[in-house]
Amino acid sequence: MPTVDKEMHKNGDFLVDYEEKVFPDVKADPGEKALVTFHTVAFEGSIGLVNTLSATRLLRKGYDTSILLYGPGVTLGFQRGFPTLGDEAFPGHLFINQRIAKFMEEGGKVYACRFATQALYGQTEKAFIPGIIPINPLDVLDLVLLHKKAGAVVIDTWTL
Repeated sequence: MPTVDKEMHKNGDFLVDYEEKVFPDVKADPGEKALVTFHTVAFEGSIGLVNTLSATRLLRKGYDTSILLYGPGVTLGFQRGFPTLGDEAFPGHLFINQRIAKFMEEGGKVYACRFATQALYGQTEKAFIPGIIPINPLDVLDLVLLHKKAGAVVIDTWTL
């Protein structure tokens, strides 16, 4: 078997050039909006995490940013914990909840579809993280259209 003469990577090593930025750091012009939609099941992949981080980044770039939770996406907005609400059963268990709460603390708005909440997941509006705004299912499309009419950045994501 051939021997490997290369020194092994260790903690603190860089594997890529993370400092080089190819594109300029775009900031929002006054009044610009952004909408990030979530149609995904909580904990079924990384899109919930990626979307919360993207929405927060848009907010910090100056965009008036909203999140729309609809379909299975409403499950991302439910309060969690074990054995009681707010208790983290394992490290990272409440990370999405924490990111959504931080997003709202920084001025972002989060909307959640009432239809999916009740009809699909059997929950009430009391299940939501405080600050989430429940909306009529007819408002889901109108929220998207209002953002499109405003020329907003709209990031739509779906998982099945």
